Amino acid sequence: MPKLKSYIETEAERLSSFAVKSAETRGRRHKEAEHPFRSPFQRDRDRIIHCGAFRRLEYKTQVFVYHEGDHYRTRLTHSLEVAQISRTIARALGLNEDLSEAIALAHDLGHPPFGHSGEAILNRLMGEYGGFEHNNHSLRIVETLEKRYPSFNGLNLTWEVREGIAKHNSEHDTPKTDREYEDDHSSCLEAQIVDMADEIAYNNHDIDDGLHSSMITREDLSKVQLWQKNFEDVTTEFPSECFRVHTYQTIIRIINAQVTDLVETIEKQIEDEGITSLADVRRRGKVVARFSDSMRIDNIELKRFLNNKLYKHNRVIRMAHKAERIITELFEAYESQPRLLPPATSFLIESNVNEKHRTICDYIAGMTDRFALEEHKKLFDPFEKV
Repeated sequence: MPKLKSYIETEAERLSSFAVKSAETRGRRHKEAEHPFRSPFQRDRDRIIHCGAFRRLEYKTQVFVYHEGDHYRTRLTHSLEVAQISRTIARALGLNEDLSEAIALAHDLGHPPFGHSGEAILNRLMGEYGGFEHNNHSLRIVETLEKRYPSFNGLNLTWEVREGIAKHNSEHDTPKTDREYEDDHSSCLEAQIVDMADEIAYNNHDIDDGLHSSMITREDLSKVQLWQKNFEDVTTEFPSECFRVHTYQTIIRIINAQVTDLVETIEKQIEDEGITSLADVRRRGKVVARFSDSMRIDNIELKRFLNNKLYKHNRVIRMAHKAERIITELFEAYESQPRLLPPATSFLIESNVNEKHRTICDYIAGMTDRFALEEHKKLFDPFEKV
């Protein structure tokens, strides 16, 4: 029987010269023997999927809180969509799909309950104690907070995946990295495409969820060029279908158009600049992964529309107001009486009082929307069982 090729040999044959190769990983902080037939980045992906923080994303908000309906996206379904889009882009460009997938699945691990509202509230509450930023907290989860292995805390992920988490950049994220993750260098292209896939997924599923919730309407969207052009093509091709099918097909076409534009723009950039290695990508100092000018303009129009019509809708603002009261009151209650926390968490505070506020922040950030609502009721509703 002929010997099967190793993943290192297979990668060398199929990956582009500017892709990250498994054999060239900068490795893990804690030395481990690698697996005989799974690459380091495949193992990272699996560790992320099996960790507690990933499972809790099922009940963490995108825009809609979990109890508003079963059909809306959560942080978990969003992360899966980002991973799927990232793999498509990576494969088209000859990049390391496993690395992009691992970064995509981990990019939202650090989100607190109640979405970006929750992040802003925790950052305010932690203003005197180092603040709160969800990329940094994602890194804290995979480096410290997850406890699954006997020899170290965290998941002991490869440097490349941790760098992708640390440098994740989007409209909602302004990462601040340190020297370990080379803040003066660009991240690898595998990480850059995750940032773009995040935006593509976010905008398009918010259209779907916004329509489903009736917070935005078909008439509203008719003023958005990227939507209207694709919607007209769909309704012309399938005139007898219902609006729901037209919506799904339009969103599919928008995603396809944006992914295609991104791949073609990256390919042109690589050719024009003569990028032939991973070092070329990193030394550039600015991203290679971006839309063409025309798609960028259309995408900005879509984002502005969603910001004005969906994210500033009174239902969303009302939930953000409620989230501020819930998180603030939980934080202040734990701060004044740490023994309200579970014994293991209160013990951490008693054993290191200097980390009191960070420990409380870690605990709240790990909550799902559902748990935060229930915990608040237990502490503040006199008729609720504790």
